[in-house]
Amino acid sequence: MIEKGTLYGIGVGPGDPELITLKAIRALGTVDVIFAAASTKNDYSTAYSIARPHLREGVEVIRLGFPMTKDPEELEKAWQANAKIVAAELDKGRDAAFLTLGDPLTYSTYGYLQRTLLDLDPDTRLRAVPGITSFHAAAARIGFVLAESRQSVLITSGVTDMEKLEAQLDVADNAVILKAYKNFEEIRDTLTRLRLDDKTVLVSRLGMDGESILTDIKDAPERPHYFSLALVKKNEE
Repeated sequence: MIEKGTLYGIGVGPGDPELITLKAIRALGTVDVIFAAASTKNDYSTAYSIARPHLREGVEVIRLGFPMTKDPEELEKAWQANAKIVAAELDKGRDAAFLTLGDPLTYSTYGYLQRTLLDLDPDTRLRAVPGITSFHAAAARIGFVLAESRQSVLITSGVTDMEKLEAQLDVADNAVILKAYKNFEEIRDTLTRLRLDDKTVLVSRLGMDGESILTDIKDAPERPHYFSLALVKKNEE
């Protein structure tokens, strides 16, 4: 009987090729298959481009296509189909890696894949390799203290509705708003109304070509780049 392989959910960091961990590099050098997620509209994977220099020569690379849609039925079909592709490789006794930007368990496609694989087979062998997140890298880039002493820090998604965002900001000392590109005009209006616009830094394409750091969000475009996040320092003494 063939022993099933292990799937490694590997966070390759926020974009800077130097911010991939030694543990991730070690795992990438041992697996038999690499799974790279991409939109069904293209075959480009930023995570794969970061990991590529560390891959074993001749390793098989399989692209997993995910539709950019909010339709739950279409998304579920994609997760089921991709999970079955991954499971088939693991059933052959092959170890595999699923690549993801940042950290595999923080706003990552890997979280959905992990859940679907465990639904298919609760005995699926999974190992997550943590990665440096975009907000930690952004904070380091500009010297932004995320939290200290008794402060709290909010990590939230810009995809949420503004009423919920305002309630979250009300109870946090500092905040990170990921996926800030999606509803940026609404986010900017909310921060301005709460008098937090001058306490917010918008970071886009961190560690990549075209990196942008705006300390005044009034200067930001209506639709920032997909790789954008906001750091909010509410209660700086």
